[in-house]
Amino acid sequence: MTGTIEDITRADALTVTPDMAIRRAVALLVENKAAGAPVVDDTGTLCGLLTQKDCFRPTLQASYYQEWKGTVGDYMTTKLVTLPASADLMTAAEAFLEHPHRIFPVVDGDRLVGLIRRSDVLAALVRLSN
Repeated sequence: MTGTIEDITRADALTVTPDMAIRRAVALLVENKAAGAPVVDDTGTLCGLLTQKDCFRPTLQASYYQEWKGTVGDYMTTKLVTLPASADLMTAAEAFLEHPHRIFPVVDGDRLVGLIRRSDVLAALVRLSN
């Protein structure tokens, strides 16, 4: 397979910041029906990923104690698996086979380029097979 994942990378992906209130971030994920959002600092550098799974603990705690506590930085995943913007479709497919993630940040160095979803890669593979 030739070409990069650039055509299926979502450059307009929802992003959050480490200092954002977790309540606001959870609301954004739900509102946008997003599996997760890259976490970027003030300079646009990728520093984490907030997934729906990461949001369960603060949401359960809030439902029990009737109080939201913490920021995105308190709950985000920092051990990131990313894909370089130059990656080809096969590399992206292999990454989704190797990891349980539904999304990967796409980067150029430390700079976030966008987000790629497992469903986007699958759809691109289906198009190639027809």
